[in-house]
Amino acid sequence: MTDIDTQFAQAHEDVQQLPERPGNLTLLRLYALYKQATRGDVHGDKPGFTDIVGKYKYDAWAALKGTAQDVAKQQYVELVESLKSGTAA
Repeated sequence: MTDIDTQFAQAHEDVQQLPERPGNLTLLRLYALYKQATRGDVHGDKPGFTDIVGKYKYDAWAALKGTAQDVAKQQYVELVESLKSGTAA
């Protein structure tokens, strides 16, 4: 496992132990970065208008299209670290 993979795995554990739940936009960003880091570019059909949450998740992930998986991992780690230190909302 590379260094970024180790940091990413640790950040994924750390995010579940945060003392406060992040806001919805931050949660969407975490979701999108995680999906981009683990699955690559978005795939599948976009959810319909009746699935509001699914639509927002899909759109957040789609916004990262073309982002390298290692870059997404690094951004995920940085976001989790900022949440742990209290510098992100």
